[in-house]
Amino acid sequence: MIRRILPLAAALLSVAALLSLAGSATASVTQESIFQDDNQLKANPNGTMQTLRDLGVQRVRVNLTWDTVAPSPNSSRRPKNFNAIDPAAYPAGGWAPYDAIVRAGETYGVGIDFTINGPAPFWAAGSGAPRGTTGDFRAAWQPSAREFGYFVRAVGTRYSGSYRPRGSSTAFPRVSFWSIWNEPNYGFDIAPQGIGAHQSIPNSPHIYRTLVDAAWSSLRTTGHSTRTDRILFGEVTPHGENAFGVFSDMKPLVFLRSLYCVDSGYHELRGSLAVAEGCPATAAGSRSFRVQNPALFSASGFADHPYEEASPPNEPTHLCGTKLCVGPPSDPDFADLPQVPRLEQTLDRLNGIYGSRTRLPVWSTEYGFRTKPPDPNLGVSQSAAALYMNWAEYLSYRQTRLYSYSQYQLLDSPPPASFDTGLENPNGSHKPGYDAYRVPLFLPTTSTRAGRKIEIWGGVRPAGYAWLDTGMAQSAEIEFQHGSSGPWQTIDTVSITNPRGYIDVHLALPASGNMRLAWSYPAGDRLLGSGTVYSRTVSVTVR
Repeated sequence: MIRRILPLAAALLSVAALLSLAGSATASVTQESIFQDDNQLKANPNGTMQTLRDLGVQRVRVNLTWDTVAPSPNSSRRPKNFNAIDPAAYPAGGWAPYDAIVRAGETYGVGIDFTINGPAPFWAAGSGAPRGTTGDFRAAWQPSAREFGYFVRAVGTRYSGSYRPRGSSTAFPRVSFWSIWNEPNYGFDIAPQGIGAHQSIPNSPHIYRTLVDAAWSSLRTTGHSTRTDRILFGEVTPHGENAFGVFSDMKPLVFLRSLYCVDSGYHELRGSLAVAEGCPATAAGSRSFRVQNPALFSASGFADHPYEEASPPNEPTHLCGTKLCVGPPSDPDFADLPQVPRLEQTLDRLNGIYGSRTRLPVWSTEYGFRTKPPDPNLGVSQSAAALYMNWAEYLSYRQTRLYSYSQYQLLDSPPPASFDTGLENPNGSHKPGYDAYRVPLFLPTTSTRAGRKIEIWGGVRPAGYAWLDTGMAQSAEIEFQHGSSGPWQTIDTVSITNPRGYIDVHLALPASGNMRLAWSYPAGDRLLGSGTVYSRTVSVTVR
């Protein structure tokens, strides 16, 4: 029987003060590894959780979707006598996949992040959708904040740590990490994005504000406050259209300004425009905005999906017509990885308008690089994606307010599906990104003079689990290969003292050649993999 252990995220934070931490970046202490693959976790929760633990994942993000749990989700009539705040009033089969994931997380010591998400059941969606609107677009139309609040209360109760379902002698494990809705600035998730004659007045921020307020209240009612839990909001897409219309994308910073009831010049909205966006129409009303919308000022952080998708992680993007282009000029309303500092400044400015000094941390909760193959539409080569992953994580590590690095997803879907950002091909074979994720390696400089030290940044993601399982200190080998062939030699052994498994050292290399990191799973560890694993290989020129 596999023993149950503390989630790695919690265990590592509890021992962080006892470890000698690298001092080069505060984010090295706080940056958590978040992974998402809802399909694989639902299909095989224990097997997938074991794989993710082998990879060193510290937390899985799971969309807990409302219509997969709610009764009669395809009916326009609310079930009669339905007590929506009671977990037992929902079909047991709807909860079952999430129950299994929570239990698997406890078994393998991997933390859970539940993003409580739509689509809504049809009976909780609003009226007035365009004729012919069906499926998830219909379910995304004006979702009811009141009904969503009831659902969140049921979720918070079920995963409070004390709820026992009928017929069970044990309670479900507690979930203490939450986020509210997925990609609310995308018309597939909330609609209409805009209203008015040309759908040019932001509307999704108003809807989302009401959903966040309802969820915040329900989580607190069920014992989940920021004193004990992490609660995020946002989960925005990083890009958007100039004309967001009904079902298109709204640029994230346009969305944010409307969410906080200010215009493009950061002036508080007034009069009829304020009313249209669900905001206080007068100065007197705006003075209570902070009290009425506590999550916007008191949440644990703001969640961003900072994709570039198929371009280097240091190059901002912008629109070329309707296409996404790379390089300057950057779009001031985007929130991809190079734009995260601007996102942080915007959040600070919006809080300051209402007298709040809150500096919300930013969490990257969905991220990855599309590869072609197998993506039929867009992507970089699989080897380039592996490089970009490590580069992006290094850039994230250097940002003190960016609290996580995320990967979406594990297994790519077979054609004709696209958005293939996984670590495995549809047949299960590993992309280069698989090892690059498990043992990241990035050198900011790959050409240097003899005798000069260069920065070698990387890590061993599973090292934290190995330390927990064995109590033994972990180390990584820096291996070097002269030229382009020949044997690999260990030129340095680096102790892994960072609680997230990162290393950051400066070393002079003996000559031009290749280098990599190597690490071995503890022999006989039933909860981890086996054998020696390697980072990707990096070529270095020494002049």
